[in-house]
Amino acid sequence: MFITRRGMVAGLATFPAFETRAEQPFPSKPLTLVVPFPAGGPADTFGRPLAQGMSQRLGHAVVVENKSGAAGVTGIDFVAKAVSDPHVIGLMSASAGAIMQSLMPKMPYDPAKDIAPITLVVRVQEVLVVSAKLGITDFKTFVARAKATPGKLTYGSAGTGGITHLGTELLKREAGIDLLHVPYRGAAPATNDLIAGTVDCALLDVPVLLPHIRSGAVKPLAVSSDARAALLPDVPTMSELGLPKVNSDNWYALVAPGESSPAARQKIHDAAVATLRSPQVSDAFAAVGGVAVGGTPAELAAFLKTEAVKWAEVIKLANVKLE
Repeated sequence: MFITRRGMVAGLATFPAFETRAEQPFPSKPLTLVVPFPAGGPADTFGRPLAQGMSQRLGHAVVVENKSGAAGVTGIDFVAKAVSDPHVIGLMSASAGAIMQSLMPKMPYDPAKDIAPITLVVRVQEVLVVSAKLGITDFKTFVARAKATPGKLTYGSAGTGGITHLGTELLKREAGIDLLHVPYRGAAPATNDLIAGTVDCALLDVPVLLPHIRSGAVKPLAVSSDARAALLPDVPTMSELGLPKVNSDNWYALVAPGESSPAARQKIHDAAVATLRSPQVSDAFAAVGGVAVGGTPAELAAFLKTEAVKWAEVIKLANVKLE
């Protein structure tokens, strides 16, 4: 019996398990952690310790690369376009992961397909403050003033469509008050005008406002989170004040390209979670008002869906449009 060369090749082709190339070990080179905001900002504060800890656990450098723009969308789009390369990962913000798909006419990526969830990295609590020049010292008085002068009190935000904007719109709806929105290009200019009394109030990240709360330039009224802020233990939550739906934690999540290898993503996940659970990193986050999380990809996927639905409703009811 003769088996021709052509027949042998055809026979080999019938075995789907026949591989011409083994999967490359991971990691095989340094990783890039895309932080989609400028260097030195709040996202950087959490991204760099995460990268350092992951570097130690993966045995390869994890290099932070800042790619800002479009409320975090530009940087995460860079991750999405890496397609299958797990050496490119991103620190995705709430705006890029759960908000902008309800605001932008066309997202450059599909958050449900082009991005693979790894783990929730950190939750950052928001605190409602008023300028010391306003003379208001408690939430009840603030609401009473807003109701007595609808549309007269102003609030600053870090930009249209971000957590600091939508969280205040959620507060307006639940408290039955009307405030005039003054958007800024970032939290820093909003904070400067708040201190000067140019705007009356703002709902911003605890780490951003903490120095000004301690100096007395602004007065904290309420934390829009499930629990009181560890750095502001005397400030009540919105829930304690009768507004349980006003929860607007900012957050950052670790993501990878949608088509990257599940095995590689598991290694990234394990390194990230071990880093987040280390006292060195969790304490560093807590010192600036962040709560280190670390969970499963499935938990993050469910969280992203819940957040997207919540903010889509706020955007619709408040008729929020990008300027």
